[in-house]
Amino acid sequence: MGKVRLATTWLDACAGCHMSFLDIDEAIIEVAKAVEFTRSPITDIKEFAEVDVGLITGAIGTFEHEEEAKELREKCKILIVLGDCACFGGIPSMRNAFSKDEVLRRAYIESESTKDGRIPSSPEIPALLEKALPVTEVVKVDCFVPGCPPRSDAILYALKELLQGRIPVLPREMMRFD
Repeated sequence: MGKVRLATTWLDACAGCHMSFLDIDEAIIEVAKAVEFTRSPITDIKEFAEVDVGLITGAIGTFEHEEEAKELREKCKILIVLGDCACFGGIPSMRNAFSKDEVLRRAYIESESTKDGRIPSSPEIPALLEKALPVTEVVKVDCFVPGCPPRSDAILYALKELLQGRIPVLPREMMRFD
């Protein structure tokens, strides 16, 4: 059997989920033997190839994120979301209590450190969605690994299940937050 092909992307979030993935410590050696990473936040690969597993961290906060999630869903057989932002909207969804215009005004014009602020407008800057969304509101998700960040043992469990040809269902004890 060949290696499992895996693509991962990081949307509206911090680096905590990917850092927690690295926290599987020496088990990463065994994972690396069984997995071929295609696109990831640390590669310069711009396109998603056909893969067995897609992994998304972060909420969907921009139109660009929305398109990226749809593209990865189309290119993967199994889609996993890691972390509270991807699973539930997390910290990025805190902006949902306000309109997009209020959020931009506060960030670029009214913040305490802003002098002569203006809301940037450029095709280079991804346009915000009205609300930050969990991934499942945009595409079908096959496996959820919650946590902020998710526990490394839960990530390792999910990866091992995938390598055994099973869609991971986290045991109840891994759904606790310490």
